[in-house]
Formats: sequence, C-alpha cells, structure tokens
Amino acid sequence: MRRRPDRVKTPLVSDAARPTRTAIVQLKLTSFRNYGRLSLDLDGRSVVLTGANGAGKTNLLEAVSFLSPGRGLRRAKLDAVARQPGAGSWAVAATVANTSRKIDLGTGISLTADGPDTRRSLRVDHTPARTIDALLDYLRVLWLTPAMDGLFTGPASDRRRFLDRAVFAIDKLHGTRVNAYEKAMRGRNRLLVDATPNAAWLTAIEAEMAELAVAIAAARREWAGHAVALIAAGRDDSPFPFAEIELGGWMEHALAERSAGEAEDRFCRALRDERPRASGAGRTLVGPHLSDLHVRHGPKEMAAENCSTGEQKALLIGLVLAQARLAAQLTDETPVVLLDEIAAHLDEARREALYTIIEDLGCQAFMTGTDAVAFASLGDNAQQFAVGDSKVTPVA
Repeated sequence: MRRRPDRVKTPLVSDAARPTRTAIVQLKLTSFRNYGRLSLDLDGRSVVLTGANGAGKTNLLEAVSFLSPGRGLRRAKLDAVARQPGAGSWAVAATVANTSRKIDLGTGISLTADGPDTRRSLRVDHTPARTIDALLDYLRVLWLTPAMDGLFTGPASDRRRFLDRAVFAIDKLHGTRVNAYEKAMRGRNRLLVDATPNAAWLTAIEAEMAELAVAIAAARREWAGHAVALIAAGRDDSPFPFAEIELGGWMEHALAERSAGEAEDRFCRALRDERPRASGAGRTLVGPHLSDLHVRHGPKEMAAENCSTGEQKALLIGLVLAQARLAAQLTDETPVVLLDEIAAHLDEARREALYTIIEDLGCQAFMTGTDAVAFASLGDNAQQFAVGDSKVTPVA
C-alpha cells in the first residue's frame, strides 16, 4: 500500500512537548460476541478494520470500549455480550503501552456456582483490582458510533450521557459521583411513595444528594470551560465546523450565580419543597439528572438540532476530536479513540482532514468501514485488517 510523502508514521514514543502516547499493542477476546478466541498483535499505530456489514467490526470496537468503566459503546447488559451459544462468561484482555511501561489489563465476567457473575471484574497485571474505575489509571477510551448520529435531536439523556463521559475522561471520580447521586435519588424516590415517609431520613438523603449534585455540576462546568476555550483557540483551523456549547440545568445555573455552599443549601430547600410533587410523580423533578448539553453550529449560528444530517455529523466529529485533545492536554496521556463507520458519510477532503487530525493528536484510533479504499491514504500510518467469518486478518 502506498505511503503519502507528506505523512509520517506516528511513533509510539512521544517527544517531550506532546502528551504521552498510550496505545493498545495486543488485544485478546474470549467468548465475546461472535469471537470464540481471538488474539490480535498491534504495533501502536492506528487500526483500520474493514469488512462486510455484520462481520464483527463493531464487536471489536465494543471489546476495546470495555477497557473503560461503564457498559461499553453499545450500553449492553453484561450477559448480552457473551458468545452464543456458550456458558455466559466472556473476557477482554489488552496490553497497553506508553513510553515508560506496559500494563496488562483484563476484564469480563466469570462463571460461578450459580452461573455467570453479575458484575464484571478487572485485573491489572494479572492482579485483581478493587474497582473498574482503576482502568482510568492506565487508559482512557473515547468513541463515536452511528448510534450517536441522533445525539442532537434525541432525548436530553443521550446528551447528558455524552457530557458525563467527556467529563469522565478528565476526572475519573465523576462517574462515581454520578452513580452515588443516582443511588441516593432512587432511595429518596422509594421513601416518597410511602404514606408516612421518615422525614429525618429524607433530609439526610437530600443533604447527600445536594453535596453530590454540586460536585457533579462543578465538574461539568469545569469541562465546559476547558472545551469552550479549546474550541475557540482552534476554530479557524479546523476543517470541521466549530461548536458552541452551553450547559442547561438547575444546578449548573445555580453554580454560575452562587458559591458551592449556597447552591447546596438552595438545592436542599428545592428538594424539600418539591416532595409533594415528586411523591405524586414517583420521581425527583429537579437536579443534575435532568441537565442538558446545548450545542450550536458556530459558523451558521444555528442550533445543532436544526442543522442538516451532514452538518450534525461534522459537528459531532469535531466535538469528539476536541474531547480527545482536551483529555490529552489535561491528563498528559493520549486517549484511544474508537470511530465506527467513520468514513461512510465523509467526502474525500473531510476524510483526509480527519486522518491528519488524528495523526496530529498523536492518539491511536480504531476505525471501521466496509470499503478499504476509504482508508487507503493512511498508508503506513495505520495497520489494516480484514474482518470476516469471526477472523481478523492483516492486510499487506
């Protein structure tokens, strides 16, 4: 395959002026989706996976996404990713390398006497880790999938999830806070349906929710501030339209006008005042679980939801690339970026621009598509594999 003279192979060892390049150099799957056993040796360059629809390309990206906390890029239940027919267990293992170390990571669900475990475990260098969040000490994974194409026109919950994963990439405690808030909120909701709820218990739960709500909203505001500044700095050089972003939410607005302590006290009062309505509705009606991420097409000064499908796709790509750049700047390590069917809706010029940006970022990207020609200009800057019949074959 030809190599373009104006491109150079991105080395695994980064220079002192750039964030440390982190890359997956080996990936192993066991009983994962359509793969019984698979071992893939990588050299740190970006990875291109091509093959027919349904060949298992996205399954490989999903496996990599499980090297991050959460339910992966499909948000699948743990038992849904196990190979069928099978025992119900599965495993994903990877060797992650940067300039100073190699780490073996392994995650999955194992079999117990009662069947497949209901929680996935994590091993770091073959030693059990206490929490899945420990993955963020070694690797950060970002992704863009076709399912996200409706992000701007879909429900606020999708944009909130996108926002929180973006925050998660620079603040590994953010997911823990969000989970703790949602757990406390579920406890409050259960109390509110009682005919005579325990007032002291309600007050205690609401105080916990208020403390967590402030921390969640503050982390979102910090991410948004960094993102706005980064997008503004590069808006004239990007081949993708720059996005104007704004947070919409009760607590985020409260923090813009008040100190953290004042916002926390105000939220406690709001929760106390809304108890009758929340009891009737069966849910909490105010808080960061209802926040939204508002996006505008900067050059056109138009809300993203009113833009064309192509414009929305370009905006989304720009946001994910900005997210990758921000994560690299704030953590000093490049993330791994998963781009599923990324070339399908881009013309040649935009594809070229995307590949150049990925190389400039210095991050390892996993890209899928049905047509290898769409990735030909990457040349030696990416490893290319053909996917089919549950096999992954290197392309010379």
